[in-house]
Amino acid sequence: MLISVLLSWRLRLNLGRDIVVASVRMTVQLLLVGLILGWVFALRHPLPVVAIGLVMTALAGQAAVGRSSRRYPGVYLDSFLAVFGSSFLLTGLALSGILQVRPWFEAQYAVPILGMVLGNSLTGVSLSLDRFTSDVVSKRGEIEALLSMGATRWEAAHEAITAAVRTGMIPVLNSMAVMGIVSLPGMMTGQILAGVSPNTAVRYQIVIMFVLSASSALGSLTVTLLAFRALFDSRDRLRAERLMGKERS
Repeated sequence: MLISVLLSWRLRLNLGRDIVVASVRMTVQLLLVGLILGWVFALRHPLPVVAIGLVMTALAGQAAVGRSSRRYPGVYLDSFLAVFGSSFLLTGLALSGILQVRPWFEAQYAVPILGMVLGNSLTGVSLSLDRFTSDVVSKRGEIEALLSMGATRWEAAHEAITAAVRTGMIPVLNSMAVMGIVSLPGMMTGQILAGVSPNTAVRYQIVIMFVLSASSALGSLTVTLLAFRALFDSRDRLRAERLMGKERS
């Protein structure tokens, strides 16, 4: 932290305050999470695990919208649904079908895996939402021209939809492409440091990366389709007036 503060001061980046606040906030949050998880692990009951998962999902959905430059009425709900659907579905599949954790709500496994999936889904949802809303504005003339010539709303918005989903999937695909060569993932490294054999740690990491990839694709597609539904009505009209900048929302 001190190195970052000194660099900010020396280069006049004006980030010293932000670095200190972020560092203190991270430390406090992680310490609180450690206390809460210790309590949850001792309970061995599904309700606290589900409650923590819903709180994490709500915060992730809000954070995803916060990174987008444009918003529309109902965007927070759409973001929450996209993050919730992709994260809970893939986490449940990983716990019950792949890792075969018994019981499925074992907090030692459920909360960390859900946290990893949520963080990944958040990134995909945020990037897709920002890209789609930006393309709707920048390509408004092209979209409305297609609509005026008889194209359906899906045909007119198809290019923007595919570009948004592709953008949301780029980070996890880039990560998968260099994993093991350029970077060693945190889960695998943590298991090795804990004494697990490298071969076992690698197998777990491969499974997790496939889960993260699927959650990113599903979250990106879901939020893009929900945004499409909000910005194009059933009469094949673009409702660009529903979009507003972050400062106005």
